[in-house]
Amino acid sequence: MRTGEPLPPVEDVLAALATGLWRWDNRAGLVTFDVEAARLIGMPSPDGKAVTLTEAGARACFHPVDWNEIDGVVRLAVAEGTLAEARLRIMDEQGHVIRTVRSRSSPVVHGDEPGSYELIGTLQEVTEQAPGTASRTPVTGDWRRSREAFLLDAGRALAEAGSTEEVLRVAAGLSMPGFSPSGLAVFGVAGDRLTVIGHHGQQAGDEGPFTDMDLATDYPAAEVVRTGRAVYLSSPDEYRRRYPAAWPLAARFERKSWAFLPLVVAGRTIGAWMAGFAYPVSFTPDERSVLTTVARMLAQALSRAGVAESERELTDGLQKSMLPTIGPEIPGMSIAARYVPTGGGLQVGGDWYDMIPLPGDRIALVIGDVQGHDVRAAGLMGQLRVALRAYASEGHRADAVLSRASRFLSGVGDSARGSGEDPRFATCLYIEADPATGVLEVARAGHPEPAIRMADGTVLMRPSAGGLPLGIDPDADYPTSRMVLEPGETLLICTDGLIETGGHDLDTGWDRIRGALENGPAEQLEELADALVETVLGPSSHYTTGPLADRREDDVALLLLRRTAAALPVPVRRTAMTVAQAEPERIAAARQQLRELLHDWSDDDQVDSAVLMLSEMLTNVLVHTDGDALLVAEVSGGATGGPRRLRVEVADGSDDLPHKRRPGELASSGRGLVLMELLAERWGVDPRGEGKSIWFELYEPLEGDSDDA
Repeated sequence: MRTGEPLPPVEDVLAALATGLWRWDNRAGLVTFDVEAARLIGMPSPDGKAVTLTEAGARACFHPVDWNEIDGVVRLAVAEGTLAEARLRIMDEQGHVIRTVRSRSSPVVHGDEPGSYELIGTLQEVTEQAPGTASRTPVTGDWRRSREAFLLDAGRALAEAGSTEEVLRVAAGLSMPGFSPSGLAVFGVAGDRLTVIGHHGQQAGDEGPFTDMDLATDYPAAEVVRTGRAVYLSSPDEYRRRYPAAWPLAARFERKSWAFLPLVVAGRTIGAWMAGFAYPVSFTPDERSVLTTVARMLAQALSRAGVAESERELTDGLQKSMLPTIGPEIPGMSIAARYVPTGGGLQVGGDWYDMIPLPGDRIALVIGDVQGHDVRAAGLMGQLRVALRAYASEGHRADAVLSRASRFLSGVGDSARGSGEDPRFATCLYIEADPATGVLEVARAGHPEPAIRMADGTVLMRPSAGGLPLGIDPDADYPTSRMVLEPGETLLICTDGLIETGGHDLDTGWDRIRGALENGPAEQLEELADALVETVLGPSSHYTTGPLADRREDDVALLLLRRTAAALPVPVRRTAMTVAQAEPERIAAARQQLRELLHDWSDDDQVDSAVLMLSEMLTNVLVHTDGDALLVAEVSGGATGGPRRLRVEVADGSDDLPHKRRPGELASSGRGLVLMELLAERWGVDPRGEGKSIWFELYEPLEGDSDDA
């Protein structure tokens, strides 16, 4: 070439130097090779044009180990903004190495998508290192950078593993820079025996001869545990010469090199790690350094996982020992229970439930929550549960059981103050149930209300009288409420973890639980309990282990009680509640009860009318009598095509019968019966032996009915 003449095209220069160009677009998943690069990878272009392959097609041209390792080199080059250099072996269709090429590429990062880039680089054939100098050399162009990237990734993955199984899975997936084992095994020590904790790259059952081995055995892993020093075996001959007795066990795996390294924690050897290779490895100082570092990280990860699993086993055993075994044999009733501890820490807390047999074939159901999520909360929970069982077994009524329990916990709190600890309180719901009649006597100490799922799937919250949480006031009273569990109905009682987990408050949390109760399995109580827990915490595989388990905010406990009976031909919805003279605020709760009872009523105007008439009836009782008001509301009919009927009845103890008045424009009362005459389809006043009841009925319009029909 003379001075001043134009330079030849770049492609001609590179072809003269036996150097090819290639481009990898990871967004499109395509790799393009020019004519020379295509020849180097063993896919010559028949028409002299560039060859474009998918990532899978390009991967098939390279040694799988090299392809896996170049990915780490590229990520490191992208992060540092430097060139990515690597040596890659080209394979033919029979899996034989036909040449080795050196790749130098520059990553171009696309700013519009994270992790999106293009590689533009060169391929040039190089002479492989002569056999005999080393059986295996690093395939990456920059061994130190590749090693550092690998160790950072391996350390992070092992640090995040939370169980022995996860640690072994991470170890099996490690692809080391320049050399990768074809088989791994982790050995543990139990007394003077060597055991296999886990393995990879072998068939199930292959670990049999190594499962229970005396430490005095002439086996490399046993020697490593005895001496604390690593054993490197570069060839089958070396293995056979040094360990003739163990060689027959290893020979059937047809490996060429082995590394056995001690797993050391705090100066104590807790086991050994075996890495077996399907090709000869000379174990250079760099390779030994990587293996030693991985063994140290693996030992730490196994130690942490072992401690965590021991803590979980201990605390799960503690919690389970404090919770009863709920038996299914309750004549006329079935029961299901669930308890899920909070994530993180010791996974132990203060939630509990109990079922206590009582005289006369009755049972008591208890659910509660001691303040806190620690061992002390669990200890107080155990004491309180025993105290409640003792008071109930003595024959005390529900209110007396909670009063005595509050006095007991208050005394424990006084002792805590004396030792410098803060006293704890507990919420509790105590229900005495008669399976024969379905009558429930409910006493509540600052605990969430119970809920009822009716036979047709309608869910109502059942307001009940209550007092302060246990342990706050030793002289606190706990009034009781009576309700009836009809055949086919299901009672739910739970701790606030089921309601408020996931950022919900009591209102939105109950809406979520109501939906799960209404749409959950109708027949199988155990399946309904699972559905409730999964609604809040997700599938069981997520809430028992893994990252979701660690993010749980509170313990979850629940009890389901169903009164069993033959299927009713026409399901009847019924609710009842008492509004006391001293509790006029319960009128609002009664209105809400009626709206929930009529959640699927087709005429919204009728629902509003019913709520208005109910409010008038209850207010009249509280204003014009000295007694309490008893509300009973019932929805029936509809199964045979006829209209459904709503009947609402309010009873009181006064013998004075109401009479219709004609109030003036400015009068503040006297409109109750006038409203009922206008809004109700039927209404009336019935005297009783003691007191009276006033009632009204509404009939749901059938589909197609009109107002003037």
